[in-house]
Amino acid sequence: MKVSREGGLLTVELHGMRAEEARQRLLSLVEHAGTDVREILVIHGYHSGQALRDMVRNELSSPRIREIRPAFQAGQTVILLK
Repeated sequence: MKVSREGGLLTVELHGMRAEEARQRLLSLVEHAGTDVREILVIHGYHSGQALRDMVRNELSSPRIREIRPAFQAGQTVILLK
């Protein structure tokens, strides 16, 4: 998992990860992100199956998550934090 930060935005790349490992690491990132982090852009790709996309959009759950929605590009999802 590659993580970069620009202000209150974290960008996370999940390419090459299995869904369960990505879910656990992403939840840890959500829970431990500072209160100044308001948005996480998840890059999961779309060419080789939808397991990562479906996990992020349908299975990810945390009290810190306000909303999960598709990004403008098909291989990305935006997580808005409380």
